[in-house]
Amino acid sequence: MKLVNKDLSRIKIVMSGAGAAGTAISRLLTKSGAKTIISFDIDGCVTDGFSGTLSDAMKGADVFIGVSAPNVLSENDVASMASGSIVFALANPDPEIDPVIARKYASVVATGRSDQPNQINNVLAFPGIFRGLLDANANKITDELLIAAAEAIASCVSPSQLNASFIVPSVFDSQVVAKVAAAVKKSV
Repeated sequence: MKLVNKDLSRIKIVMSGAGAAGTAISRLLTKSGAKTIISFDIDGCVTDGFSGTLSDAMKGADVFIGVSAPNVLSENDVASMASGSIVFALANPDPEIDPVIARKYASVVATGRSDQPNQINNVLAFPGIFRGLLDANANKITDELLIAAAEAIASCVSPSQLNASFIVPSVFDSQVVAKVAAAVKKSV
């Protein structure tokens, strides 16, 4: 949100995929301050109070997070988003929209693919999470712990490095595991 100068509590997030990943992401976003999340599964909208389609929800959206299936978004969907929009198309190996198309309209685009900028991959989190749990002699993973881990990952990208093509560190960044482990241990 820093890069596009938006406040998490004031944005509209559209989530494609309401299974385990989508539900967990939505829960963590809500605990971090997000107030408007419209979620969809294969059968349509699962958010109370919204009855439109995914394309309807995309109009004016600030953030799209996809943990669903390839090609569920059209070019028009991304073009209809708010200015300074963010697209996390994380379905693998084929994302919800071609990142080249998404970049024509969105300010920040991330995928789960290693051949694209901004690879979102759980390998950034889990070695450090488990190291931190072991170091703290803890055995419970809480939402607060996961948020601390996410903040630690984000801190591995300095303000001078942060740009539309570099919002998360490389999976090979040697500081990630230690920073995540320390944040996890402190949060337990």
